[in-house]
Amino acid sequence: MQTFDEISPIREQVRTWRREGRRIAFVPTMGNLHEGHLTLVRKAREHADVVVVSIFVNPMQFDKADDLNNYPRTLDEDLAKLNGEGVDLVFTPTPDVIYPQGLDRQTSVDVPGLSQMLEGALRPGHFRGVSTVVTKLFNIVQPDVACFGEKDYQQLALIRQMAEDMAMDIEVIGVPTVREMDGLALSSRNGYLTVDERQRAPVLARTMRWISSQMRGGRTDYSELVVDANDQLRAAGLQPDESYIRDAATLQPVGDETKQAVILMSAHLGKARLIDNQVVELTPVAPVAAPEVAE
Repeated sequence: MQTFDEISPIREQVRTWRREGRRIAFVPTMGNLHEGHLTLVRKAREHADVVVVSIFVNPMQFDKADDLNNYPRTLDEDLAKLNGEGVDLVFTPTPDVIYPQGLDRQTSVDVPGLSQMLEGALRPGHFRGVSTVVTKLFNIVQPDVACFGEKDYQQLALIRQMAEDMAMDIEVIGVPTVREMDGLALSSRNGYLTVDERQRAPVLARTMRWISSQMRGGRTDYSELVVDANDQLRAAGLQPDESYIRDAATLQPVGDETKQAVILMSAHLGKARLIDNQVVELTPVAPVAAPEVAE
């Protein structure tokens, strides 16, 4: 496994792979890797001859300095995991490599609409930081395919739209969320949870499944449904942050033509902000009881 922290050796290696006719897959990460990231790597391997992974904690997408400074960095452990997965190349740049002129003078990439709505409205500038760094990484690695987790649903939609709008010849593949046995979506931020909080955390996924069952059972009072779900989260000791039910294709409000909806939820639990989502086929089935509250 090759590891580079500068751009020029990656471009040289990519040119070599291109001359050899090899297909390149790319998995951008911010490190602190867990099984969800490794699942992305394995999916990338299914679609290409070589796999490139980046590890870069992107300062442009953080709206709070403390969050950036406290983000877990475990480079040695990450490299060992990637080596075990047979990754061909890892890119580990510093901010000075990615933003040599500094953030204030960096050309940015914005996706109108998607970057300002929902999570983007809550965290102004966040998605501009995501789309900018992903564009730059795409330009450096020049992949044929790139894999992203479906847990960050709006981010995946944004990157797909960006790639289409910018005529990037890259196949963007969404990979299903990897979960613990109790349903909690894997995330680097789960490491912030205390033992008690970890026991409560799966309530988010259970509440989301309850919303899904209500919708498939024919319930369409989505605003009230979100209110009920947030009450369940509070009863379990979570602080609801953002909860939406939207058209899965457009992220606009559900309409008469919507075939699939997506539930987008986030909640604070201690120092962690948990996010999750679930796509719902709007086909009637019987609803189920509300989830039990963690004690």
